[in-house]
Amino acid sequence: MRTHYCGQVSEALLDKTITLCGWVANRRDHGGVIFVDLRDREGIVQIVFNPTQKQNFELANQIRHEYVLKVVGVVRKRPAGTENLQRKTGKIEVDVTELTILNRADPLPFSVDEYADKVSEEVRLKYRVLDLRRPDMQARFQFRAKATHLIRNYFDKNGFLDIETPILTKATPEGARDYLVPSRTQPGHFFALPQSPQLFKQLLMVGGMDRYYQIARCFRDEDLRADRQPEFTQLDVEASFIDEEFMYELLEGLMKTLFKELLQVELPDTFPRMTYREAMLRYGSDKPDLRIPLELVEISDLVKQSEFHVFAHPANDPEGRVAALRIPQGGEKLSRKEIDDYTHFVKQYKAKGLAYIKVNDVEKGVEGLQSPIVKFLKEDVLQAILKATGAQNGDIIFFGADKSKIVSDTLGALRVKIAHDLGLVQEGWRFLWVVDFPMFEYDEDAKRWVALHHPFTAPHVNALETLEKNPGACLSRAYDIVLNGTELGGGSIRIHDAALQQSVFDLLGIEKEQACAKFGFLLDALRLGSPPMGGIALGIDRMMMLMSGAQSIREVIAFPKTQTATCPLTNAPSEVDEAQLKELSVAVKKQPKDRKE
Repeated sequence: MRTHYCGQVSEALLDKTITLCGWVANRRDHGGVIFVDLRDREGIVQIVFNPTQKQNFELANQIRHEYVLKVVGVVRKRPAGTENLQRKTGKIEVDVTELTILNRADPLPFSVDEYADKVSEEVRLKYRVLDLRRPDMQARFQFRAKATHLIRNYFDKNGFLDIETPILTKATPEGARDYLVPSRTQPGHFFALPQSPQLFKQLLMVGGMDRYYQIARCFRDEDLRADRQPEFTQLDVEASFIDEEFMYELLEGLMKTLFKELLQVELPDTFPRMTYREAMLRYGSDKPDLRIPLELVEISDLVKQSEFHVFAHPANDPEGRVAALRIPQGGEKLSRKEIDDYTHFVKQYKAKGLAYIKVNDVEKGVEGLQSPIVKFLKEDVLQAILKATGAQNGDIIFFGADKSKIVSDTLGALRVKIAHDLGLVQEGWRFLWVVDFPMFEYDEDAKRWVALHHPFTAPHVNALETLEKNPGACLSRAYDIVLNGTELGGGSIRIHDAALQQSVFDLLGIEKEQACAKFGFLLDALRLGSPPMGGIALGIDRMMMLMSGAQSIREVIAFPKTQTATCPLTNAPSEVDEAQLKELSVAVKKQPKDRKE
């Protein structure tokens, strides 16, 4: 129906007759001449209706926003002084000789050319087809399509096979909640939608496929945040007979390719690496944003003998921690109200409060410090803290004193918030590998050990003997790739020995009978001669969000869900009729309308 896209019309087509199709972005009537901005996915071009073309001109009078048109016309130069240099097609226009209205549009719930922040997200998602016509949304999905094309080419060139794994699979006892699908042919039995192709990609390695990748759809029934969705897309990778260095080099090569081709950004040859322990000590996070030049300083040893119980107690607790965060010139920049706001902010991380010291004059000793806690600390302790943090006049030092996790979570989040509030975040793209994660963490609520990543992660060789004696000290061969404070993905070298895998199940409280029922197929496969293997999974949605500059992954997913895991466009999830439920042998227990019922 067309010869060219609107955004591709250029001066090279001058005096040529072309055919365009698209939507009406704008219509203007200037002194008897009608101008229309016609838009498709490639951009916008101005088309012109002259009254000399009477039939076309009368039809053009009926045109409204978002009408769908087909036009035939001649490409002309715009008159001098009327060019729009902000637009790719701004030096030309199309003089229409034929007009067909292919479809009309009802009055719009919002204008496509309105800024997104002027329209509520709920309305945008309800009318997503209209929202997707925005030039910024069109650009993001073209960007995403180019990215997935580059990803496929990269892995093809590196000898990986694109293999699909099942969508209907078996429920797993670990990780997030599964989405369940009742089986009609096996009443009372359920499939689960995959949270990850993890087990299948390991089975592919046992099957001798050697190198596998997939751009896979995954599903997790969990609470949502800006960077989470119930269904999402991940780049899934696995390879045999490899070690960590192979994965580092492979993924660094992929990132360098994507950033160079899509953003014209040259990344460093290798990405820095940091142990989990160092990341938590220095940044309070296992996904630190290296663009922020603020670090935590451990001061537990300095306050162990202090009479200030708030510091001394956690400093002497093996599971406690006292740390400081210095904000350069923060004492001058932050008002008392802002400090109070930060105190309220950290309480969401279970902090009981937020101690601080303003450094007015280092040379005056205690007299040069301003804080409610100064009177509780001896001068030699205060001087040691100032020296350890490198405090200067005008700085403010915030403190965390509690269980290690609470202190790390609190100061780690505060570090990021203050950096954004004060404009301390540097420009650029900062990648990081975080390595040597603990294999296990203790779940206080469940009173048992759980896998920090997943139960198929291999321990370091020197950690095998501590596996049962001290699970908390056992380090894994896991690695996360982090970009600007966001975890893009994680992976590990896998357990390929059936006996070791069973030992890990035992430690996690997955009894042999349960392990056999849930993972018997994996254990059986490992006993049939499994190669050493490792892999990684990257969140495509999250990566596209960062690279395209979007604020949420909902901006880079065509039809996303809301924070309540619903789709305003289709009203999913929805009820189904009794006949369908009966066929699936499923009964629905109606929820009471209120608490009294």
